[in-house]
Amino acid sequence: MKKIFLSAILSVITLFAMATKPHVDHVRVNTENSTVKWKGSKISSGHEGTVNILKGILNIDHGTLVGGQFSIDMSSITCTDIQPEKKNKYLVDHLKDEDFFNVSEFPTASITIINAVRGSGNSYKIMANLTIKGITHPISFAADVNVNGKNFLATAKIKIDRTKWDIKYNSGNYFKDLGDKLILDEIEFDIFLLSVK
Repeated sequence: MKKIFLSAILSVITLFAMATKPHVDHVRVNTENSTVKWKGSKISSGHEGTVNILKGILNIDHGTLVGGQFSIDMSSITCTDIQPEKKNKYLVDHLKDEDFFNVSEFPTASITIINAVRGSGNSYKIMANLTIKGITHPISFAADVNVNGKNFLATAKIKIDRTKWDIKYNSGNYFKDLGDKLILDEIEFDIFLLSVK
């Protein structure tokens, strides 16, 4: 009788453990339909453009975001607000050189989610590590992540102080008397992620 009782208890414990064990799906980012838009500003003007996602995954546990990582192809950076081709190329080439992202030496950037705290609805508070030019710093940002089975649509706005990643060109914190050549330290990224179906 004791053996039957113990067997029943062990079965219940095993079933409970299986029911509560996390099952994490690693869902790939659809790199063709996902976008990253950037925006940088001077005192009275600014520029914006795009950069491509090289690869990425979000980790989903029973409909909840629990982690993820994606890489950004820095060589794909574009400017979308300058029409003359020559001026556009000049800016893009400058963004790729040592003054900014030094793409020849550091062709990729990455974001790795360390912690995702779900709020109301689809809102999350994300803690992540951002690596640019081989330099990694923690960042935090709000995101909206809509999960449907193994599919997701995620949006986020990330703002960083570029000087933390050794992007100091014409920063008022490092160079004086720049006048209208001063470039603000803050860079904004609007991220739109779709899953691979």
